[in-house]
This record gives sequence, structure tokens and C-alpha cells, in this order.
Amino acid sequence: MATGELTKESPSTGLEGTELQPGAAVTASGRVSVAQMYEPAAPSGPFSTAQLARLDEALTLASRETGLDFSIYLGELGDEPRAGAEALHDTLGERGDDAVLVAVSPGERVVEVITGAHAKQRLSDRGAKLAVMSMVASFKEGDLIGGLVSGLRMMADQAGSAPRN
Repeated sequence: MATGELTKESPSTGLEGTELQPGAAVTASGRVSVAQMYEPAAPSGPFSTAQLARLDEALTLASRETGLDFSIYLGELGDEPRAGAEALHDTLGERGDDAVLVAVSPGERVVEVITGAHAKQRLSDRGAKLAVMSMVASFKEGDLIGGLVSGLRMMADQAGSAPRN
């Protein structure tokens, strides 16, 4: 900041006598420039930023520990939920053999777990059903994130550590 005396009058801007709001200034060209606080848009989904971080961490840990590619789909699955979940899993292409998709449709009250060919050898139907039962119990209590996180942990425990080559 500089101090001193004003030696030259600024050009007439038509704003003489007008008090500017805090953060506003008149530029040399006479334009009023106003600083505004930037506030990023809040997530518009069903989860807060902290919940998304918790879910991301659970997905990362499950995938890292098992070597399987875990993913979650949350949304409508259509008239035939199982077929809809399988169609989603098919979009993974070659990666689908080592993938586990947890598809949840809260509106339809449906949870589907789709495993690829290699993943099915490590995660039994019984293990997936136990995880789904745990998730559903949490969902009934209104804890969507808690159910997803605990279900991922259970499936990762059932699948075991990634095989060493």
C-alpha cells in the first residue's frame, strides 16, 4: 500500500458521490470492478462430500486388497432389475471378468450383486448374499452409506487377498 497525496484527478466516471460496496473499485477506464466470494456448488446427489469420500475409500480398499474391481451403481434398474444390473456389468467389457458390481435401486427396493467369471471363483453366492443382507439391514435404518461400506468390506473379506503371481 502506498501513501501520499493525490496529484491527478481521476477522469469523471459519473460515480462521484456514490459510495462503492466493499470489494469494489473503479478501474482506470471508469469501469466498476467488484470482487465476489467464490463458493463451489454443493454436490447435487444423495451423498455429502464426506460420505462420497468414505465410499471412495471403501471401494479403493476393497479393490486393492482383493485385486477385484469393485463398483457401485445407485439408481433405477428397470422392469427386470437383474437384467438391468447384468447389462451395466457388461459395459465393463474385458475388465468385467475381475469385476464385482453392487447395483442398488432404493426406489425399487432392490440390491443386485453381479460378479465376473474370475470374481465369481473368489466371491461365492453365499458370501454375496450375506453382504446383501447386511446392506439391507442398514438401508432399513436409513443408513445408505453405512450399508454400502459394510457390504463392500464383507465382500472383500469373503474374496480374500489378491492372489500372488
